[in-house]
Formats: sequence, C-alpha cells, structure tokens
Amino acid sequence: LAAGLLPFIPVGRAMAATAIDFGGLYEKQTVFSALAEKLNGSTVEMGGFMAPPLKAEATFFVLTRMPMGVCPFCETEADWPSDIVVVYSDDPISVVPFNFPITVTGTLELGVYKDVEMGFVSRVRIVDAVFRRG
Repeated sequence: LAAGLLPFIPVGRAMAATAIDFGGLYEKQTVFSALAEKLNGSTVEMGGFMAPPLKAEATFFVLTRMPMGVCPFCETEADWPSDIVVVYSDDPISVVPFNFPITVTGTLELGVYKDVEMGFVSRVRIVDAVFRRG
C-alpha cells in the first residue's frame, strides 16, 4: 500500500522548504533581514499573488504581497519595493488570476540582478521555482 502512495508524496524542495513571508525579507527598507541572509541559496516557500506577466510564454512572474492588476517592475534596484519577489521557473508558467493566492517553492536569491532578456532589475528572486494555488 505505501509503495502505491509514493508518487503522491511531495519530494525534493517541497519537503526541505523553509517558509518565509514578505515581512521576513527585510530588516529595514533596503537591508535584508538576518533570516533572509541565512536562507539565501536555500529552498524556501512563500505565499502571495501572481502579478500579470509581461509576455506570453514567460518563464518568470512577480509574486506580490497583495493582488495587483499590473506588473510592478521598477527602473532601478534602489526603487525596488519590499513587497514583490521575482519568480523564475524552468518552464513557461500557467497564468493564475491576479487575485488568487499562490504558494511558490524554489531557491531564494538575494542581491541586485538585471534580467538579461527584459532588462528589469531585481533585489530578491526565487529561482528554479514551482507554484500551486492556495
């Protein structure tokens, strides 16, 4: 019986993920928290909302604290809001309506990064990510 259930048991990063929320990312406006620094490079799980993607067949989206009807990209990392995280997936994403909560699991990356394809700058990312509703 147990062997028949194995395909339905989460494995890999889903089991090893540490939960972090938007409030846990920063100590002050632009200073990462001790928790975020400790989890940098580790597998995390974070809840939020998917902002509408910038293009079809995208492999990234913005995770927001509150539902947003538009994508909230900024010009510089100095203007980066503390309530958004860029999420990169290996595969094109399936868009979820902006007001449906989702949970993202992947590797946390901190620090300034300029997206090669789109040119936007981010301070916080979750890479190699998967997500689910709820």
